[in-house]
Amino acid sequence: MKDSFKILNQEIVSCRLCPRLVKYREGVEPKLIFADQTYWKKPIPGFGDEKGWLLIVGLAPSPHGGNRTGRIFTGDLSAKFLFQCLYDVGLANQPLSESVEDGLQLNGCYLTAAVKCVPPLHKPTPKEIRQCSQYFYREFDLLKNLKAILVLGQIAFNALKFDAAARGYPIRGIRFAHGARYDWFENKKLYASYHPSPQNTNTGKMTAQNFKSLLKEIQEKRE
Repeated sequence: MKDSFKILNQEIVSCRLCPRLVKYREGVEPKLIFADQTYWKKPIPGFGDEKGWLLIVGLAPSPHGGNRTGRIFTGDLSAKFLFQCLYDVGLANQPLSESVEDGLQLNGCYLTAAVKCVPPLHKPTPKEIRQCSQYFYREFDLLKNLKAILVLGQIAFNALKFDAAARGYPIRGIRFAHGARYDWFENKKLYASYHPSPQNTNTGKMTAQNFKSLLKEIQEKRE
């Protein structure tokens, strides 16, 4: 059967390969401000323009963001920062990502995570990363117009490198640094950025202007 995003996303949502992650995601207790909401508590498939040229990769859903809403980078402070920047450079139709019913659309880019379930302490194990990589690379292969990959955060970057090596893709000399750019395989470009988490954005380690400058560079070097 020919693979498709519809088939893949159905498999992702029903996945129970990692017992530790299943137990944790299903055991997350709602915050008081979300007490009237039913949490998603399942794996989170990717989201965005399936014909896009840019793939943006985070590490994993957050407990009260994606794990609550059912969409990656939705309903938390990281999402607020990320989508304001994506909107400002024309990659999203609105600056807010609050729920799956909010009308958000991505323009030319697809957003996903290396690990589809929320992990304890935001730290998936190497085995969990490895088991989830099958889904990530099916997303990767389904993006037929892909020209660039932007990875958010060092853990996600290292996860991509680990899996890329297993698939025979070149990783020699590739190291994480904010703003790093590499000419990767099949004319694709690989970029790295700090993660838009509050610990980076609230401390000034990552500013909106800094991140938007990187996004604009990626757009300018698209070809």
